[in-house]
Amino acid sequence: MSLTVKQITDIGAKQLEASGIADARRDSDTLYCYMVGVPESKLFTEYQYTLQEVLCDKYFELIDRRASGEPLQYIVGYTSFMGLPFKVEPGVLIPRQDTETLVEDAISIIETGRIRGAAVCPPKKSWDVLDLGTGSGAIGVSIAKLVDKTNVTLTDVSKDALKIARANAKENGVEKKVKFLEGDLFSPLGGMLGAKKFDMIISNPPYIPTDVIDTLQREIKEHEPRVALDGGEDGLDYYRRIAEQAPKHLKKNGVLLLEIGHDQRDAVTKILFDTGAFEDIRCFQDLARRDRVIFAIKE
Repeated sequence: MSLTVKQITDIGAKQLEASGIADARRDSDTLYCYMVGVPESKLFTEYQYTLQEVLCDKYFELIDRRASGEPLQYIVGYTSFMGLPFKVEPGVLIPRQDTETLVEDAISIIETGRIRGAAVCPPKKSWDVLDLGTGSGAIGVSIAKLVDKTNVTLTDVSKDALKIARANAKENGVEKKVKFLEGDLFSPLGGMLGAKKFDMIISNPPYIPTDVIDTLQREIKEHEPRVALDGGEDGLDYYRRIAEQAPKHLKKNGVLLLEIGHDQRDAVTKILFDTGAFEDIRCFQDLARRDRVIFAIKE
């Protein structure tokens, strides 16, 4: 069986749509372009070409994987974050646009001392930044790539995640600007590094309540690492731990930036306030006007 590119991508889109894939047309096109190594911007010029049976079979194998719920990013092995390429595979959370809001706020603070137009700290010649639970490295690598005056330390409990993060640092040309430490949250900062303090600590910690995970989209609950999602019974376990330990690793007037779930503003704000170690605690929204970023200054 031989089909034109237009025919197979139409069939693929219909199969994905029937399987409940939200962006069926986009995913169908992306999988074809991935298979043959053609930029998506050139797809239209491919439509009239006829594919031999072996390529048709290969394409529909990819469609079957996507139709089963396997995330597109894991199939093609990469995603875009902050306009940069990031390798992703099972074992790391897929970076999302919501988290770009967090990174944009961090960059604004580092470059201008302002967040959403409000002055929050004086300018500095350089920033030592700690990215907790880095996963693919999306947050820390993006900051290192997009801001010159940064030295970034990335930690993760997963050896496999750090391997991917290292690959992404190399891909984006910042391997000499970043340091990787294996361990849970602040634990790898012990020993000789114990005295090191940072100008900024930033994190997108697990924040989904345990009993909510099984209600999420199958792409998430069946494929993405549970350890990167599960925030405990109320989704706040990691915020409590970060709030308790972060003050020991922040310089005076150091910045703490956290991504939160859309309904966690009051709870996370209270956790930070109750430590007595933070001031100027604020919450900022993402592009969809949902609460997304918590900002605080260490007293």
